[in-house]
Amino acid sequence: MSNLASTYETDFHAWALANAALLRAGRLAEADAAHIAEELESMAGKDRKELTSRLIQLLWHLLKWQYQPERAGSSWASTINIQRAEIEVLLDENPSLHAILPERFTVAYAKARRFAAGETGLPATTFPDTCPFTIEQTLNPGFWPETESKRIPDHENRD
Repeated sequence: MSNLASTYETDFHAWALANAALLRAGRLAEADAAHIAEELESMAGKDRKELTSRLIQLLWHLLKWQYQPERAGSSWASTINIQRAEIEVLLDENPSLHAILPERFTVAYAKARRFAAGETGLPATTFPDTCPFTIEQTLNPGFWPETESKRIPDHENRD
């Protein structure tokens, strides 16, 4: 194990700065390529995890909005708006995430459905097996699930 590779285990900050300097100097053969590749893959994984987490939060609140309209309020609307905005930023900064969006959406909906049932106390069968909203609807700031008794007031739907 090279000295630089051992620094990865003992002082990540020093390791990262040393490798950045080597890469900038064009000294690629001296860089710790194996650990650099591992860190880059880890960074990509964090973006996938963040996308999924934000989709779960968004879908969870949209389900509650639709199936417990009497409890919907500004806090839920705020969470929905924040998650939509954060997902938009994430996708704008990482366009390649669009390719995995359908798969992450499906995974997120299954978890959001379970969380919504747990939080609302409604039977899990209340919530459809597949998401009742399209990806486009879910991410659209103007979309709010239709309910018999509640629609979002216009003043809560402004950016």
